[in-house]
Parts: sequence; C-alpha cells; structure tokens
Amino acid sequence: MNNARRKEIEKITADLEEIKERIEALQEEEQDAFDNLPESIQYGERGDKMQSAIDNLEYAADNIQDCLDNLCEASE
Repeated sequence: MNNARRKEIEKITADLEEIKERIEALQEEEQDAFDNLPESIQYGERGDKMQSAIDNLEYAADNIQDCLDNLCEASE
C-alpha cells in the first residue's frame, strides 16, 4: 500500500475513533440515567427501551472497533 492510501486510512481511523468515543459517552450517559431510575421503572417498558438503547450503543461501538482493527490490518 502506498503512503497516500495509508494516510487516508489514518484519517478515516481518527474519524472512527472520535465517533466511537462519542457513542461510548452516550452509552455511559444512558446507563447512568437507567441506573438512577427507580427499580419499578427499570423493570417496566421505559426501562426496557433504555436497556435496549444501551445494548445497541454498545454493539455499535464494538462494530466500530472491528472496523478500526480491520483498517489497522489493511494498512500494514
């Protein structure tokens, strides 16, 4: 791989790392909000929706990490 393509991968990697950090921050905020709910709400419909959002944010961050790993391997 030539230097121009490696530099482009570096830029994409930096963008993805920032996006991953933002998603993880949102996940933490949602988890904190969930943890501060009364148990009666945590186990209700609202709590289920919040837990689903938390899980989906975690899944998204994990998938971005997979992309970062693949980009790293591609640039070697």
